[in-house]
Amino acid sequence: MFGFLKQVGDYTRDAVDAARNLAQGFSVTFDHMKRRPVTVQYPYEKLIPSERYRGRIHYEFDKCIACEVCVRVCPINLPVVDWVMNKATKKKELRNYSIDFGVCIFCGNCVEYCPTNCLSMTEEYELAAFDRHSLNYDNVALGRLPTSVTTDPSVRPLKELVYLPVGEIDPHAVAADRPRAGQLPAQVLETLAPPIKAPTKNEGQSTDDAEDSDA
Repeated sequence: MFGFLKQVGDYTRDAVDAARNLAQGFSVTFDHMKRRPVTVQYPYEKLIPSERYRGRIHYEFDKCIACEVCVRVCPINLPVVDWVMNKATKKKELRNYSIDFGVCIFCGNCVEYCPTNCLSMTEEYELAAFDRHSLNYDNVALGRLPTSVTTDPSVRPLKELVYLPVGEIDPHAVAADRPRAGQLPAQVLETLAPPIKAPTKNEGQSTDDAEDSDA
């Protein structure tokens, strides 16, 4: 008798757990059904990258001094710097510079530590190719100016969710004068607390004098 009641209780508990799990799944489904879809008709529509997006690296051959700092700070030693030593001037002469974007992880270390600022990150993200060897860009390909989504007349630029006003999901019909939900990097810095100022030498002396007078 008790075994039968135990089986009935276990079956009832399992049925309640299954109904609870189904209710949780349907609640997520119904919540997404209320949202408007965000669809980008690529390649006729493209999203505008964010302010600090790390895209294809732009390289300026005239500024490079072949110091190979970018190679040392790269986690995978990716940039290839081809140079020869000029015996007359006793300086390096740069011959070729290349980066394989099929291997690059776009960490930005080479751009951050470059002493002459000859490297910079762009907003260009279309780097697909049929042959992986074509992703190895030399100094000529790296020196090409990046393509911008907003300046291409054949493409309709769309704003990302951080650019959209609060509560707006559809990026297709948003007025340009409406305030955006996210903040610019400069605005974020303004909200941060100011750094603690270290006491100067004069302030330290005045504090010591006050302690001596109290004593």
